[in-house]
Amino acid sequence: MYFSDTIYGLMFFLYNLITAFAAFLLKFSAYFSPKMKLFVEGRQTVFTTLSRKIMAYDKSIWFHAASLGEYEQGLPVMEKMKKKFPNHLIVLTFFSPSGYEIRKKNTIADVTVYLPLDTKKNAQKFIRLVRPEMVFFIKYEYWPNYLKELKEKQIRTFLISGIFRKNQLFFMWYGGFYRKALATFEHFFVQNTSSKELLLQLGKSNATVSGDTRFDRVTSILEKDNSLDFINEFKNDKLTIVAGSSWPKDESLLLDFINATRHQVKLIVAPHNIKPDQIQELKNRISKKAVLFSEKETKNLSEYDVFIIDTIGILTKIYSYADIAYVGGGFGQPGVHNILEPATFGVPIIIGPNYNHFGEAIALVHMQGCLSISTMEELNETLETLIQNEDIRHEKGHICGAFVEMNTGATEKILSYILNKN
Repeated sequence: MYFSDTIYGLMFFLYNLITAFAAFLLKFSAYFSPKMKLFVEGRQTVFTTLSRKIMAYDKSIWFHAASLGEYEQGLPVMEKMKKKFPNHLIVLTFFSPSGYEIRKKNTIADVTVYLPLDTKKNAQKFIRLVRPEMVFFIKYEYWPNYLKELKEKQIRTFLISGIFRKNQLFFMWYGGFYRKALATFEHFFVQNTSSKELLLQLGKSNATVSGDTRFDRVTSILEKDNSLDFINEFKNDKLTIVAGSSWPKDESLLLDFINATRHQVKLIVAPHNIKPDQIQELKNRISKKAVLFSEKETKNLSEYDVFIIDTIGILTKIYSYADIAYVGGGFGQPGVHNILEPATFGVPIIIGPNYNHFGEAIALVHMQGCLSISTMEELNETLETLIQNEDIRHEKGHICGAFVEMNTGATEKILSYILNKN
């Protein structure tokens, strides 16, 4: 035991040394990278913000999301917790600028800030200011100093929509430092049985296979008003393909098809990157009539064949108008973007070949509601089939919608445990 504690102490010392060095490098890199500048500067006012917005008499519940995807996963639980504990503040932290900058003005959290870097001093100060009664880490991210502080303060801490894989540090012979951090969690709510089995190998029996809360998030979309008058005008009762979160490789394949096809179809493209120069380059490659979202007020949208969405925040609603969805990212790394939003609307989905890191994509490809393509020829063949055969199109869309509906319920499992143990 003495040897083990000594090794653990040494590893913690090295971890803190590396974290301090990383903080220095991040400040230096901020001079050269706009994203790193946001990362560094966004953290400079965190403690001031917390001191101003959280009073000594406030009670709080803290949620931590690495980025935008984890925020979407945590949102159903945040919404439920806010209803069940109306007198508590919801404090939301992000690690990545790509999550914080997009959702810093969200309406669900009372306080939204960057998570300060994982140093002992930051962890102690953050938890002293927030004073959370409960903490939820979403999917992954295990910060040893924060977890150590939460453990010492005996604050209820949970992992939701968790995923564990054999190649993570916890399961390596040298991963004892991170394995010890897992002792902070009162309960693990994991997405699949393999994650629960891996935790059992570490002696952690406090795990429930609750599923992925993202399914609850996307099904709630159906209860909202998803109408957009300008999309309805553009669609004009024509069969419409919606390409969401597209990258240049995705766009190249789709535009080749649209430019050449004789079918009376419309294409809506919502690129992942909406920098003006790249949007203009995309528009210049289209031989048919194309219009930008930023031009919509002065155009008769029904006259156009391609609608390029050079803004953010409306893709989910646009998917509700799709007859066929193409979700981008499948030709890059780590792979395809979120396929659950079009799936919840019962739309057949086409993706690129890189999807093996995403369980929902693997499942839907296996069920043939989602179709993976690797070449221009495969995309042409797939689109021709879906455009010409309404029965096949509806069948594959039904598979997608039913898949989402079958996998809902993770949020209720989490809330049931929390409320019964509260």
